[in-house]
Amino acid sequence: MLDNVIEDKHFANVMQKNIQNLIIYLFEKDEHFGVLCKIDQITFEPPLPKEISAEFRSMTLFFLAGYTFDTATIVDNNLVFEAGFGTDNFGSIVTVPLLGIVQIIIDETPLLINLANYKKEKKAVKKVDNGGVENSMASFLSNPENSKFLKK
Repeated sequence: MLDNVIEDKHFANVMQKNIQNLIIYLFEKDEHFGVLCKIDQITFEPPLPKEISAEFRSMTLFFLAGYTFDTATIVDNNLVFEAGFGTDNFGSIVTVPLLGIVQIIIDETPLLINLANYKKEKKAVKKVDNGGVENSMASFLSNPENSKFLKK
């Protein structure tokens, strides 16, 4: 049955590697592309204003071209890039888990479709107060000029 495959941890690992390999390939070819993502799995730093985030649908397409493409990288199984949103071009660092990417698209044609639906078991997370480290990183990431340091 299909559910036995798409909900399997090993299948999710295979899909994650395929997504990562394809994105790296597109980076190397300097080929702009789109990613259709599950919006509930994406984080924005700094967070987007409510009037902008309210416009997103459950599946949202981000097109990586120009400055957004230039800032894109893969960090810890996440696609990370900077993008501007809304009429004021509000800048935010977008972090998308690779398994949160449903499709990778070029010229309106899907190159990859991710059917993995594996749900990790959530473990109790112990809250560690990093204090100044978190504030320092948030401050660093809020400056669009610093995004060049995030690329490989």
